[in-house]
Amino acid sequence: MKTAYPEASISFPMLGDWSINPSPVIRIGPLTVHWYGVIIATGFLLAVLYCARRSKEFGLTPDNVFDVIILGVPLAIIGARVYFCLFHWDLFADDPISVLYIWQGGLGMYGVIIGAVLATVIYCRWKKLSLLAFLDMVCFGFIIGQTLGRWGNFMNREAFGYQTDIFCRMVLTLPNGTAYAVHPTFLYESVWNLIGFTLMHFLSKKRRRYDGQVFLWYLGWYGFGRMLVEGLRTDSLYLFDTGIRVSQLVSFILFLASAALLLYNRFVRRPDPEKMFVNRQKAALAAAEETEAESPEAPEPAAPAPEETEGDGNGEDHG
Repeated sequence: MKTAYPEASISFPMLGDWSINPSPVIRIGPLTVHWYGVIIATGFLLAVLYCARRSKEFGLTPDNVFDVIILGVPLAIIGARVYFCLFHWDLFADDPISVLYIWQGGLGMYGVIIGAVLATVIYCRWKKLSLLAFLDMVCFGFIIGQTLGRWGNFMNREAFGYQTDIFCRMVLTLPNGTAYAVHPTFLYESVWNLIGFTLMHFLSKKRRRYDGQVFLWYLGWYGFGRMLVEGLRTDSLYLFDTGIRVSQLVSFILFLASAALLLYNRFVRRPDPEKMFVNRQKAALAAAEETEAESPEAPEPAAPAPEETEGDGNGEDHG
């Protein structure tokens, strides 16, 4: 069984006796646009708009969001490609230059995250901003992109799981009539991420107590869900010849690390919310305004004395 069937029709028996067979591409004259790219671009745009809208809640500005994109997009693409090629080197060993052929596919989601985080680190050090506050904001962009991006896998009929008879199975029917009922792992992950985004959105408005907390929520939520879903997929990257799924191992580590840090901060460290970057920014601004209001006003300059004239002042000379 292959890992992608772009020519197959798609059906979900639980939703009735029907099927669809959407083209993976859009053809406009001589131009061919892949649905995967359209969906990724849409997710990227929504992520940017969301982060820009909420940036002030983290002590940042929309300009900070737009600026970091300039550095973040190239590093995210490079990270995604390096992550994939590192664990699939056998595909490129005979033709190393093909590593650069990203249009042929082969990107790793954790590589995207690593590249984007690296860009955020560089940008925050340059602008002297709080890295943890920035990550709290940026992780919303990650999970929005991941929620929508999985539907690109749906259009390509890829990133599905093992064959199954589960009630929510997806059936891929080839032109020759061969059918495979599989786990719709793209759907599992998309729904999981949507729930995670919703929880993070509301909890971050009322339950955020320190910089980095939302980022830890994201790592824990995404890590746990990806760990479970990855075990069902048929196209996983493996840790060389160990039989260990790379993304599943990384997800497990991230879940444990984030859970440990969340518990440590909750019961041991107990950070003061007033020390969050946004609150320090507000306090500094209030102090500056108070200082300006209390500073004595500069005295107005005295009016120049009238020039003395000879005589009695009425312009006549009685001498």
